[in-house]
Amino acid sequence: MLAAIGLDEAHESAYRALVTVGAADVPDLARRLTLGEYDTERALRRLERHGLAAQSSSRPGRWVAAPPGVALGALLTQQRHELEKAELAAALLAEEYRAAATEPAVHDLVEVVIGAAAVAQRFLQLQLGATHEVCALVTGNPVAVSALENVAEEQAARRGVQYRVVVEQAVLDLPDGITELTAALSRDEEVRVIETVPTKLVVADRSLAMVPLTSRTAEPAALVVHASGLLELLSGLFESVWREALPLRLTASGIAEARAGGPDGTDLEVLSLLLAGLTDASVAKQLGLGLRTVQRRVKRLMELTGVTTRLQLGWHAYARGWVARD
Repeated sequence: MLAAIGLDEAHESAYRALVTVGAADVPDLARRLTLGEYDTERALRRLERHGLAAQSSSRPGRWVAAPPGVALGALLTQQRHELEKAELAAALLAEEYRAAATEPAVHDLVEVVIGAAAVAQRFLQLQLGATHEVCALVTGNPVAVSALENVAEEQAARRGVQYRVVVEQAVLDLPDGITELTAALSRDEEVRVIETVPTKLVVADRSLAMVPLTSRTAEPAALVVHASGLLELLSGLFESVWREALPLRLTASGIAEARAGGPDGTDLEVLSLLLAGLTDASVAKQLGLGLRTVQRRVKRLMELTGVTTRLQLGWHAYARGWVARD
């Protein structure tokens, strides 16, 4: 318990024993600690340097314990002071890092990653570092990273990271394609399908992207793009493909299929309750849904109607006859 102030288990045991008896000579304390007298005296000398023990002035050879409230309080105060200095140093370093990152050098805006193992590792790191959203375009011919062997995806989803994924139709024909996509949908990921995607791509938190590099060699390579105009271009590419793709949903038999169309029965119930003035949390409770599920359904309806606010969504819902006016 006293390791935080620089005492190991042996020295803490010596101090506790000395506190218990109040005062003791080296042989007596050695018996209590089941240590040799040499080791016991070394421990007492260490305690003396920390101000936790002292030799008795009235009885030579006897050691007395310093009052814990005073001695340990002083050590804790010193430790807090050292921690405050360390926190200040960390804050200054963080500020220097932010200042340097504000104007990154051109050569720091991209990284070139070469080799299948290196590309796979960087791909996993990118997802594990995400805190908000991961967007991805997935092809049916993985080279370095298989979309169906992406262990980081499940971990990130459990942390609350939202996934928006567009897969090309060839992915559905892979041996485990439907199974893995069904698992993704069960994790509340948004998945869409399109005939072909222009390139493999993953964008994390709109601050980092990864895209493959074409090469004549057999060795895979990828480009990691940091905040820049190129990153904005790649994010825009994803959004354009996302708008064109069809949502992938589960049928009643549990099979994933891509289809367009209006809202389902649950969507209409969500809309009705929202228009009645209930909050997202109240709607989720009323319908036995998760809060994220309700929010995801509202977001899909907004995309379906091409609106940007919930007020506009309500107007379109009435205009299209999705909810009754009474």
